[in-house]
Amino acid sequence: MRFPIRLPADPPLTFKARLHDARTATAVGRWLGLAFAVCFATGVLSHYFQHPPGRLADLLPSRPYWGYRFTQGLHVISGIAAIPLLLAKLWAVYPRLFAWPPLRSVRHALERASVAALVAAGLFELFTGLLNTFQWYPWPFSFVPVHFALSWLLIGALMVHVAVKWPQIQGHWTRRSPGTLALPEADGPDRRALLAGVAAAVGAVTLTTAGQSVTALGRLDLFAPRDPAVGPQGLPVNRTAKAAGITAASVRDWRLSVAGPRPYTLTLDELRALPQHEVTLPIACVEGWSKNARWTGVRVRDLLERAGGSPGGGARVESLEPAGAYRVMEMGREYAQDPLTLLALRLGGEELSPDHGYPARIIAPNRPGVLQTKWVARLEVA
Repeated sequence: MRFPIRLPADPPLTFKARLHDARTATAVGRWLGLAFAVCFATGVLSHYFQHPPGRLADLLPSRPYWGYRFTQGLHVISGIAAIPLLLAKLWAVYPRLFAWPPLRSVRHALERASVAALVAAGLFELFTGLLNTFQWYPWPFSFVPVHFALSWLLIGALMVHVAVKWPQIQGHWTRRSPGTLALPEADGPDRRALLAGVAAAVGAVTLTTAGQSVTALGRLDLFAPRDPAVGPQGLPVNRTAKAAGITAASVRDWRLSVAGPRPYTLTLDELRALPQHEVTLPIACVEGWSKNARWTGVRVRDLLERAGGSPGGGARVESLEPAGAYRVMEMGREYAQDPLTLLALRLGGEELSPDHGYPARIIAPNRPGVLQTKWVARLEVA
């Protein structure tokens, strides 16, 4: 015997609150879409700066020297700003999750599936990204590849959603759009107050966290996970010498090995005797914090040239670290040949502290902090 499934005629829940309407959703959605777009574009850029595929490593530019600091700071700022926007957007549209019947057609089913993917990916990306700024990883998977892969799912689901909803978005884009004018006029002042509150929330979280990368906002940096002015020699560190397994014994008999057609080694005193250059460059970390600092050392291109490297060649850099995802770093020719790229021996006029890479570290322009290799033991002509 067959028992047909019959849905009740009325929805299980009804919503009587005002402002859960298309105009509110569209107004918040415009801001959220912009934040997602900026966050996605800068995130993809950051990923390829850290993990350039194939020959792209030789094409990545070393100028402007502040480029990575700007784009990665913008990435984290837009991601944090998107959190209150996403919550406001979900508040505006959540009654539609209980629309009845739940599936009216194949098109409606696909629309709801895209919305589910958009919401799930958006929540995942924003909140795991936020935890990444605190360097807290309470999950069993590797953050970087999963975060990068799901960013494409998020932006794809967003594009599908905008395409499906475009007639409704267009109809409620402004206060004078036909769809907006069809809504109760009495809701206008309350809607404007709600949107002003959302804007204030976005402004508050931005102003109180952006100081970790925007120096001018440093005094308002109340809730950012990192204060760029706090750390050894006035500069934060993400990975200490202890965490990297670097001890006094590790550097006691340190020598720099430079491999190439004319290989050679240098002691620290011999490095100090070479022509020294001073540059002011930022350390810009993927977690969003950054700060300018004054570095002194030997130009990498001079060391490579002495080993027989070609004027347009790159380099391979190895750290004393016994292990670590960035123990070995490939440096494209734009970086290796840039006169601002140093094997730094001093920071702020002082010898490097162990946590900043004593006895020598890389500092290069427009480069992620994870690729500014510390405790350098070997350079190789590439």
